[in-house]
Amino acid sequence: MSSSPPIDAAPRPDAPRAGRPRDDEIDRRVLDQVRRQLADAGYEALSVAAVAAAAGTTRAAIYRRWPDKADLATAAIAALPEAAAQPPHDHPFDDLVAELDAFRRGVVRPDGLPMVGTMLLGTAEPVLVDRYRERIVRPRRARLRAILERARDDGALDEHADLELAVTMCTGSWYAAALAGVSPPADWPRRVATLVWRACGGQPPTAQTGTAQLR
Repeated sequence: MSSSPPIDAAPRPDAPRAGRPRDDEIDRRVLDQVRRQLADAGYEALSVAAVAAAAGTTRAAIYRRWPDKADLATAAIAALPEAAAQPPHDHPFDDLVAELDAFRRGVVRPDGLPMVGTMLLGTAEPVLVDRYRERIVRPRRARLRAILERARDDGALDEHADLELAVTMCTGSWYAAALAGVSPPADWPRRVATLVWRACGGQPPTAQTGTAQLR
């Protein structure tokens, strides 16, 4: 006869949870409201109660999905299309430009700037910094490195290029400009991609090789 598992045994991670299925429409409304509040007043003023009221739900329903304000705010930013992987191109240089353009569009959104400002000031609570890095910074860096590694493996970049530093250079110039109070130019993604490409020993493609002519 088989014995029953202990009463206090922990459930398997993949075991179905009891209760009603999660409502994706509530998720969408909540995250939309979070982004609006971030755009209007920033992270410090973000109110879970106000988000719940505006989204037509309850604080309890929100906390069942996101355990704290830091988790909620970073989930809202990570859900933006600009934070996701971009469609691939034929040439890794175009992938690099597209990834940098997505980064730029994400941080200049009204709901993106307050979070970036909070990170740059260095006064954010540790849990917020950890989740922002986990959900937004590290995935972006991983995608940038994968693009550069693909280019290196294809022979488009020098095999000894310092890709770790190149990844930091990709987004670092935007933050440096922001701290200096300088607005990055409209063609910032392509200019940065060109600079990084050349620094890694490559020659950025031109119109003759399938990519728009660099100016």
